[in-house]
Amino acid sequence: MRTGSGRGAARRRTTERAVEQQETGGRGGHEGRAAEATVDGRWLPRGKDGRLTAYARTRGGLLRWTEVRPGGPHWTGPEFFPVADLTHLSVVQGADSYVHFLGRREVRKGDGPPAVDIVHAIQYQTGRPVTEWRSLGNPHKDREKAARFGTPMGAVSGSGRVHVFVRNAGRGLMLRREGPTGKWQPWEDLKGSGVQDGLAVTSHASGRIEVLAGGGRDAMWWRQAGPDGDFGQEPNIALQITPGTAAALETAPDRATYYWTDRDTGQLVAHRPGGWLIPLGGAPAAEPLALLRAELDGYDCTVLAHRGLDGEVALAVCGTENEQAGLWWAPTGEPSVGAPALSLDAHGRVVMATVTKDGALHIARQSGGPGLTLSPSVRV
Repeated sequence: MRTGSGRGAARRRTTERAVEQQETGGRGGHEGRAAEATVDGRWLPRGKDGRLTAYARTRGGLLRWTEVRPGGPHWTGPEFFPVADLTHLSVVQGADSYVHFLGRREVRKGDGPPAVDIVHAIQYQTGRPVTEWRSLGNPHKDREKAARFGTPMGAVSGSGRVHVFVRNAGRGLMLRREGPTGKWQPWEDLKGSGVQDGLAVTSHASGRIEVLAGGGRDAMWWRQAGPDGDFGQEPNIALQITPGTAAALETAPDRATYYWTDRDTGQLVAHRPGGWLIPLGGAPAAEPLALLRAELDGYDCTVLAHRGLDGEVALAVCGTENEQAGLWWAPTGEPSVGAPALSLDAHGRVVMATVTKDGALHIARQSGGPGLTLSPSVRV
């Protein structure tokens, strides 16, 4: 499968503004704010109305850019939503298109360790306000242990119930989730040993959720027997995962493919539990891959993107669950300060989002022709 990036055109282009004032009526109001980091998870989701939204972190809160019309090319933003004292922020979207934000909050209160809790907010529709940030607490009552509580990753079941997974102070895995009525249930201890931050969590089309966590010597794997059911821990898998690099994608009904950077070789690997490790090459930074299933030239394909050690994003395509046939990493010429994001727009085109050192959002969209070629990115 041929991939490309429009890199030559990117060298010749002049930076252009994607939001035209006559289109948006000057909406946004916080254009002086710059993104400082990307967020974890799929941070370029598509809403029920077909419009894409991009999210990033800045000092004191969250930034949001929104497509003016489905399929672009114009955007509004960045809009600023204040939330103080966050150390990490992740994004997850449910089948109902609601976008959930999960943050780790760390508040200093005099001497001693900080007070740490997990916070949650929701965006119900594209372009609508973000709800109040509500605390989900911390399962540790001891302040020293509470300060060592990890970073949250989440998933939404088919029934719309949010599940939040966090490494605890003893390096086991904790779960807090919504009950059938929407009320949050108590924290549950899923056990495990040596769990690292950077969990790979996926919710299948069936509504069943599974989690892969890297450990000191092995990887640990939990999954539900059925939607909204209890989690059972499967036997450990002899995998060496670089902390913070695991990602997951449903590649067949109720089956996930996991991707990560191998701790020994520094290169990317794909794996489906029960199968072989598949080397993918690459020279990734210590971040998860951006992953997307898309139909290209009539074939079910997986699109992969990662930020390299030089800060530039590389792109590759393979047939879904056919990584062993080989793939080629194409440099895009697009720099990024964090992991890129991939999505499909309202017209089914692949879209890649990056954030540059000056804190600006850049959008590259699939152009015509066979294979996958991205047109030069546009600064939003």
